[in-house]
Amino acid sequence: MLEMKYIRSLLFFLLIPLAGFSQEVMLKVSTKSQVGLNEQFQVVFELNAEGERFKGPNFADWRVLSGPMSSTSSSIQIINGQMTRNFTQSYTYIVTATKEGTFEIGSAEIIVDGKTIKSSPVTVKVVKGSSSASTESGNQSQGQGITDKDLFLRAIIDKKEVVTGEQVIVTYRIYTRVPVSSVSVTKLSAFPGFWTKDLLSDNEALQQSTEVINGVEYTVANIRKMALFPQKNGKLNIEPMELECVAQVRTQTSRQRSRDPFESFFNDPFFNRGIANVQKNLVSEPLSIEVKSLPSQGKPLNFSGAVGQFEISSGIDKTTLQTNDGLTLSYTISGQGNIELAELPQIQFPPDFEVYDPKITNNLKTSANGISGSKKFEYLLIPRTSGEFKLNELQFSYYDPKKQTYNTLKTPAYNITVEKSGDVTTQGVFVPGQSDVKYIGSDIRHIKTNKLALKPIGKFFFGSPAYLAAIALMLIIFAVSLIYTLKRKKLNKNHKLIRNKKATKIARKRLKTANLHLKNKNQNEFYTEISQALWGYIRDKFDIEPSKLALDYIAKVLKEKDTPDTLIDELVETLNKCEFARFAPGESGKKMEELYSNGIEIITKIEKTVK
Repeated sequence: MLEMKYIRSLLFFLLIPLAGFSQEVMLKVSTKSQVGLNEQFQVVFELNAEGERFKGPNFADWRVLSGPMSSTSSSIQIINGQMTRNFTQSYTYIVTATKEGTFEIGSAEIIVDGKTIKSSPVTVKVVKGSSSASTESGNQSQGQGITDKDLFLRAIIDKKEVVTGEQVIVTYRIYTRVPVSSVSVTKLSAFPGFWTKDLLSDNEALQQSTEVINGVEYTVANIRKMALFPQKNGKLNIEPMELECVAQVRTQTSRQRSRDPFESFFNDPFFNRGIANVQKNLVSEPLSIEVKSLPSQGKPLNFSGAVGQFEISSGIDKTTLQTNDGLTLSYTISGQGNIELAELPQIQFPPDFEVYDPKITNNLKTSANGISGSKKFEYLLIPRTSGEFKLNELQFSYYDPKKQTYNTLKTPAYNITVEKSGDVTTQGVFVPGQSDVKYIGSDIRHIKTNKLALKPIGKFFFGSPAYLAAIALMLIIFAVSLIYTLKRKKLNKNHKLIRNKKATKIARKRLKTANLHLKNKNQNEFYTEISQALWGYIRDKFDIEPSKLALDYIAKVLKEKDTPDTLIDELVETLNKCEFARFAPGESGKKMEELYSNGIEIITKIEKTVK
């Protein structure tokens, strides 16, 4: 019995080529007769045969969002011993109307057995607002429409009311019930008034999981996750994020049911299905955060703005040393919160100690819970006199938003014994990281013990022509030095001018580093350097505050500088490509070279155009 079933199935496969078409070869078009302005709708061309070299119509009056997306379906029916094979090829466009009126969608054409088959043109009316007209006659592929319940984007915030400096985590998460072949970010959210840190910058691939909402299971992935630290009070708004997705949906044309006993065999989806790509634009909801001032009650005098949960430790490399020798004193703040913005209070060192600016080292870690790590301050101290000295305890205060209290931590005090150095003339000091400090005590001049040179009585240098010439030369040197110092001092006060002059130099240095990563094919390091080169250049060139550093604001500033629109578009596009490089498909080497060339070209054009 089983062998007979296989024989009959094989006979049907062999007889398929002999089955003829029961209808005329036609290329039909189906779409809506009336659509709303800016409404997205489908234009589907269906061919009831196997064709090749499809050529779509001219969409001169329309905006094509995607297409043509091709799919095929096939079915076989046997009625009263007669075998009929139905085959359909479909080509789908997703278009939108940009103006009101009545417009025509022209003919498409395709080659079938060497003969050109054309579709009839159709007329579509575009009205203001949404359209209630239904799709015209013609079988559309099932599953082409994707609703907001099948695929959507959410912006999730862990808290809506915070105090200044308190960490807020914003997660942009995509939810889908259909396969998604690509995700492209078209607009990033701006965060004015916040200091930000990307929590997913080190991830190369999207981490997927499942989540059940109202009894429906979704596949979810975090597209972007940011740690925000508000820097001012009041209501701060976050603009929506926009994505462009291409979803893959199964299409299947309807067929008449048959009484043939083998219909279920040929009704298998393998013989009667196709995959269509559908473009979907996703927009997250806007967010707002209420930022309150830190409480004034109980605020310590030495509070410097640290908000979170912290600890502090200290260390010293030696407590006994000689004069003009150096010691290293370090303080380390560790914990979770705005640690990169944390500062130490003013430290009072003994007046007999020479103190250099601290070397600051950040060791930050990002996780799903936010930012944690440590910040280390290393001070170099050089005692100039001998004796017993005391380095007082350090008090570090921070605000804990969980407990809503101020906490003060203390480090131990250190007693320092400084002995008199045996060599009082010249004392060499090795100073790590301080190349300008090498020798001290070299300004001491001792009485000469060699033979003195004698001069005739009554002959003095004072009043001589050489003396007068020396006086005149010193006055000239003094005047030149004074003018130079005043100009330098005035120039140093103009921070905007200094940053503007150094903008190109710093950008070229970063581009040079990016070129090294490009040659070594280090993608993450390359995209970081090229992005920082462009963002840093724009910030320094136009003196833009970090909190206002957003694409919209940059475009506005460049527009005020009479920058050509094409150059602004190139800059915005290049910055977007840098931010979205890990989502963009394509060959990485080619994209990296293109971004590097675009970065150099944009900086060169801005230097020539904007004065």
